[in-house]
Amino acid sequence: VQLQASGGGLVQPGGSLRLSCAASGSIFSFNVMGWYRQAPGKQRELVAAIGSGGNTNIADSVKGRFTVSRDNVKNTVNLQMNSLKAEDTAVYYCYAFGMPNVYWGQGTQVTVSS
Repeated sequence: VQLQASGGGLVQPGGSLRLSCAASGSIFSFNVMGWYRQAPGKQRELVAAIGSGGNTNIADSVKGRFTVSRDNVKNTVNLQMNSLKAEDTAVYYCYAFGMPNVYWGQGTQVTVSS
């Protein structure tokens, strides 16, 4: 399975972006899908994850601003990012976990700057 992330870019503080991650095959079997991010000089951190049943786990730093969703028909996992802040600047990676494998997308740059 290959994951292709898209939707990153440059946005002003307070703006919105929607990231999408398309899988080359069915995501139905993946227990968890979601997004990590890595800012320069920092460790990769979990942003948001969604289980096969729709339960979500959202990092405290983005709770109330970011929403994660998955579409088992279109084989995508999406991250809606609102009220973006400068500290959200990072490379965002989508991932998919299906026992025992973890798959990663190539990363998409999100830059929040005026």
